[in-house]
Amino acid sequence: MGLTGGCMCGAVRYELQSAPFDCGWCHCRSCQLSSGSPAMVFASVPNDDLIWTQGGDKVRSVVSSSFGHRDFCGECGTPFLMKVDHQPETVDFSVATLDEPGTIAPGYHIFWSAKLDWFNPSDALPRHDKFRPNTRGLEGTEPPA
Repeated sequence: MGLTGGCMCGAVRYELQSAPFDCGWCHCRSCQLSSGSPAMVFASVPNDDLIWTQGGDKVRSVVSSSFGHRDFCGECGTPFLMKVDHQPETVDFSVATLDEPGTIAPGYHIFWSAKLDWFNPSDALPRHDKFRPNTRGLEGTEPPA
């Protein structure tokens, strides 16, 4: 694929080995706290298709919910990715960390019920109060929030 990205300080770099899919906005409280913004845009790739090309030893991880953890740059704090238990075969990466983030556009909003009142996106994308119906790995149920 050849898409590359990295952190604010330049200590960590990565490359995607396949085309990202399942791109969307997330408004959950964990995304708000992780990013310091009202929402984050994530996309997915298979686990082995996000390759750390520089500074992989500087990547740190924190448990961010009962069903997942987040990885970030241990030097500058840039949030890179989220891994969730119900989708063990993929990794969700922060689109804003790509060198060219405009190459991938979100297709939906999740956790709309946690959206900050003053943040009002004007797009016409589908909005879901929690996860989207038929989210991979959930089998009709949602993990605890």
